[in-house]
Amino acid sequence: MSQSLSQTFLAITRNNTDLEWLQGALAPLGQVVSAGGGSLDELLALVDVTFASLVFIGLDRDHVVAQSALIEGALEAKPMLAIVALGDGMDNQLVLNAMRAGARDFVAYGSRSSEVAGLVRRLSKRLPPVTPSTHLGGLTVLYSVQGNADGALLSTHLAQVVQKSGQQTLLLDLGLPRGDSLALLGLESSFHFGDALRHLRRLDSTLIDSAFSRCEAGLRILAYASTDEPLEHTSAAELYMLLSALRHHFQHIVVNLTGQQDSEALRTFVSHCDKLLWYTDQNVLDCRRNLAILNFWREKGMKLEHSRLLVDRYLRDVAPDADTLGKSFGMEVIATLANSPQVRLNAKNQGVSLFELAPRETLTQGLRTLGERLAKRSEGIVKPKAGWFERLRGTQ
Repeated sequence: MSQSLSQTFLAITRNNTDLEWLQGALAPLGQVVSAGGGSLDELLALVDVTFASLVFIGLDRDHVVAQSALIEGALEAKPMLAIVALGDGMDNQLVLNAMRAGARDFVAYGSRSSEVAGLVRRLSKRLPPVTPSTHLGGLTVLYSVQGNADGALLSTHLAQVVQKSGQQTLLLDLGLPRGDSLALLGLESSFHFGDALRHLRRLDSTLIDSAFSRCEAGLRILAYASTDEPLEHTSAAELYMLLSALRHHFQHIVVNLTGQQDSEALRTFVSHCDKLLWYTDQNVLDCRRNLAILNFWREKGMKLEHSRLLVDRYLRDVAPDADTLGKSFGMEVIATLANSPQVRLNAKNQGVSLFELAPRETLTQGLRTLGERLAKRSEGIVKPKAGWFERLRGTQ
């Protein structure tokens, strides 16, 4: 995962209000991810994929026996894990149960943010350092508040460039409108994002080789189906499990999230990618909408040092120019892409890649240069071994 976030914390709380309080208190230190409803197996799986070393578990009088057993079970399986209990600070019995079960400390719901953050800092100093796996594939996210077919057009071409660099690459197309990447590549699919979430425990190389769509260049595509649940209904825990599985099978993943509304799921992608490409053009109205969500995230303490501004349909003689946009967004401008309306329209209507349709076009060259830059992030990642289905086809 991206180093832009220092830590990931897991939490099992009474409700979303408690989770949001904890997320707000620890925003400067990292992301707090809901670990679901209290299943030990799910909690341990999330510890493995998030590299979390600190877990918050809420206690209440009605379920204290099961909650204490969860703490004991987690510590038995992961002795180096630090668990902090949450509950009513005036209930001494809850505090005693938490300490007997092995919790490192107890925090009362509603405590001041400074107190919670201070406790976490002290505990973190005493915990062994956690080193994320260096074998995880690179993760690039393209995001904009506005949704349109150009988001799919750009992300598809960037993913193709990374694939052509020799890296096994996946395009995860969760942009709106849905499924445009498949249409642009002239592909159909019977396996989609929702299917991958439902088959998390079966998501191995065999399933990927047989079920994921594939274009001629070898790029794999996993896209939305019209019947899939909206992204905001996907839990951060499910996304962690999915991304962990996919990043072990692909050297690079390009994610199109253009048009998605703010949600915990969206923030999970944004916070843990290696490179966030904030996609905009010179339209002041669209810039304002993007700046509104960007400033909101910054106010909440989200760390966005890994973000870069991508200015599309750029016209040099039109204000605001790239430098002005970079200053407004507080980001380095990673690239400006030419307008080229006729070439874009032909590519969309004909379902032909810009690399075939107009290889010398300024837009095409800009996408190739940017894609090559993204590919450098994952150059040293070991190529995953081929599954039996892929070996049978002789494509590797």
